[in-house]
Amino acid sequence: MTNPIADPLVEITDTDAESRLVDIDATPEGVATVTLNRAFRRNAFNAELIAALHEAFETLQGAEGVRVVFLRGAGGTFSAGADLEWMREAIDRTESDNRDDAMQLARMLKSLWDIPALTVALVEGGAFGGGAGLAAACDMAVATVDAKFSFSEVRLGLIAATISPYVVGAIGPRQARALFATGKVFDAAHAEKIGLVNEVVADTAALEAARDRIGVEMMACGPEAVAASKKLVEDVAYRPVEDVMEETARRIARTRVSPEGQEGVRAFLEKRKPNWQV
Repeated sequence: MTNPIADPLVEITDTDAESRLVDIDATPEGVATVTLNRAFRRNAFNAELIAALHEAFETLQGAEGVRVVFLRGAGGTFSAGADLEWMREAIDRTESDNRDDAMQLARMLKSLWDIPALTVALVEGGAFGGGAGLAAACDMAVATVDAKFSFSEVRLGLIAATISPYVVGAIGPRQARALFATGKVFDAAHAEKIGLVNEVVADTAALEAARDRIGVEMMACGPEAVAASKKLVEDVAYRPVEDVMEETARRIARTRVSPEGQEGVRAFLEKRKPNWQV
């Protein structure tokens, strides 16, 4: 079994250039793919990768025509968590410096969370520590059956702090407490069982097929309605029904009279495609 500590933190001497830490590809139809491009370090986080991801996610927040965003790692691994050298540097930093450093990761995750299009993690290989948190910050995740996950921070005497809002939201507090406190490695089947993963597929080819299918499915959805649906879930989660009744009524009324809502209903009644479908 993969060691959640030794494997992500193995010291690699390869000095491949890090000129392009993150790749963004997009189709004319609005299917964007963000790829972590540190395969020689199993796409482990360092300050430079975090900054590059933050910039990519902020770009996608404001990009017109983006309908779905896929997130994946190069080289067959999603993300091995923290880079060894990055962690080594943290030892000698003050608490204040470490707080500033952690805030960069927190802001990066929030910028992913705030993308209005549907975000989908495509997980293969390992997703450890912050890598598993990155998957949790997406709206959904698809994983290959042999993928492994772990919130391994506790085995280093640390805690899964910055990723915790997204993980707890995805799997609930009881599961999060157990996995945060043990740092255990678990497989894709267990990740699906607890809600960290939405779908498990056989292999990389099946992962590509799932990506293509989801991309096609999202073309049928109104882009403004997708963004509003994501915000709706965030705003009503864990609130008493009576506290959100009026607000939810206002929101559906607003969408019914919006240009996109009007177009969608008219297209349905007229048995034609709405103008956002290619």
